Amino acid sequence: MYHNPVLLNECIEGLAINPEGIYVDVTFGGGGHSRAILEHLTTGRLIGFDQDSDAMQNLPQDDRFIFINQNFRYLVNFLRLYKSLPVDGILADLGISSHQIDMAERGFSTRFDAELDLRMDRKSGLTARQIVNQYSPDELKKIFVEYGELKHSFRIAQQLVSARDAEEITTTTRLKEILMPLAERGRENKFFAQVFQALRIEVNGELDALKEMLLQTTKVLKPGGRLVVLSYHSLEDRLVKNFVKTGNFEGIENKDFYGNLLSPFKPLTRKPLVPGEEEIALNGRARSAKLRIAEKKSDD
Repeated sequence: MYHNPVLLNECIEGLAINPEGIYVDVTFGGGGHSRAILEHLTTGRLIGFDQDSDAMQNLPQDDRFIFINQNFRYLVNFLRLYKSLPVDGILADLGISSHQIDMAERGFSTRFDAELDLRMDRKSGLTARQIVNQYSPDELKKIFVEYGELKHSFRIAQQLVSARDAEEITTTTRLKEILMPLAERGRENKFFAQVFQALRIEVNGELDALKEMLLQTTKVLKPGGRLVVLSYHSLEDRLVKNFVKTGNFEGIENKDFYGNLLSPFKPLTRKPLVPGEEEIALNGRARSAKLRIAEKKSDD
């Protein structure tokens, strides 16, 4: 198994598993969470989604498990296809898997020299190389400010545009060399993590896919069903937090005549659950994880 599942016990408790229920792990990855769910099922079933075909190296041999090599934005379609509606619980671990980070040629890690790729689904078209070399300065600035939350996004865009005019930018190392002068001393790793995050979100359309999936959970989950989501940066966490609290991504509170909040979910975590020091020491990638749990309200 190439994945050390984050907040595993909290995720399993959050799902409140019915041994005969139907569950969905929309981010199968290394399969750590999925295996734990299967251990709690008797006649129940588990459906796993992952757009990365590398995840197929790791599938459990279990008749109760179905794997779908697709983006989770197609949740409703495939659950309908497999006659698995409604479901009792949905788990989403929005982090990239350890395997993806450690495979140098995928370009996910700032540690290795690699092609500028960053695709979760290697069959899809857009790569980080195309973004860096073909996007206009304004488009580059927009993704670095919106998806990387970087202060100097205009200067980053300018630096890339002037460098690519001389020669196409093709590798992660070259990208870092070009942008190194803009990194704050002593905070270079944080800076490049934000740069790569911005590119990765754009390449994979991550926030749009997350919104589409979350909206579908209201149709897919049965009343009392659980939604359990692990996010790793504030952009994702804000969308999840707003959605489970208000039913929309802006966090706009709509109330009924009696002043009750109209939302399809009841949040079960007022503040997100976070890993303890012990878990972070064992798995550094857990450091930024935030877990939110919500229960689907009845449809009346």
